[in-house]
Amino acid sequence: MRFLTEHLTFNTKKHREYVHITPQVEAAVKKSGIKEGMVLVSAMHITAGVYVNDNESGLIQDIDKWLEELAPFREDYHHHNTGETNGDSHLKALLVHHQVILPITEGKLDLGPWQRVFYAEFDGQRPKRLVIKVMGE
Repeated sequence: MRFLTEHLTFNTKKHREYVHITPQVEAAVKKSGIKEGMVLVSAMHITAGVYVNDNESGLIQDIDKWLEELAPFREDYHHHNTGETNGDSHLKALLVHHQVILPITEGKLDLGPWQRVFYAEFDGQRPKRLVIKVMGE
């Protein structure tokens, strides 16, 4: 079995942002030379996530609105007693989750016709990393 590890760094302009990263994941798969296997894409921060869905701006707005309704910014999170003010960002990351595992078939990501990979930032405007780990033969 072979492996390739790549890291991406994000420094978003907004506090919450959704970044389409399918091309970067595809590039890592191609660089690895792996024909059959899997790729793990994982946010390396507890206020960010990775998800698979359609790359459609209306849907991305709907996802953002839904997450804000489920975990709105508020002053009264217990987490804020630590001096932090990002309790909602931690909750949003739990809802999205921090990683996805994607299949590789014949040297390419084996995604459905509308599936794309996204990095979801919930406490941005500072550098954060993501790992892409390609595994297989």
